[in-house]
Amino acid sequence: MARFSSNKEKIGNINRNSPFGIFGKLNQDFKNGINDKPLPITLSHEVKEGPAKILTVVDGSEVEEFDVEIVSSIPQKFPAIKGMVLKVTDKELLQKTGGIVQGMSGSPIIQNGKLIGAVTHVFVNDPTSGYGVHIEWMLNEAGINIYDKDNYEKAS
Repeated sequence: MARFSSNKEKIGNINRNSPFGIFGKLNQDFKNGINDKPLPITLSHEVKEGPAKILTVVDGSEVEEFDVEIVSSIPQKFPAIKGMVLKVTDKELLQKTGGIVQGMSGSPIIQNGKLIGAVTHVFVNDPTSGYGVHIEWMLNEAGINIYDKDNYEKAS
């Protein structure tokens, strides 16, 4: 969730806005109350079909964790924003929103304690399902070479 500060307090800089995300640097750390420490990552060819979680905001500004299922994941050799299909399985989220709604884009997708990507699109004909982008391509777009052994070990 992005929000402009009502008191015009500068909290960081944005240096790129692309289909793979908004990139920049924060001036301070932010706590979300769920995962306040960096997570290891999973490359696109390592993502498995099955249970996962998304972190998103539904009520107010509180980050919550909800259950989803990775229906399919395409191991990609080139960056693409529709690398995973996910389905919301969390009864509470389905009751509150009916599935994926506007504003959930960018919500992190976590599987087995590792960051695998972020929500990008909802299926127009089925709001319980949508697409996700692999974290591999988001980091690539940010200019981080995760294939360098030292960087991969730090991220994993």
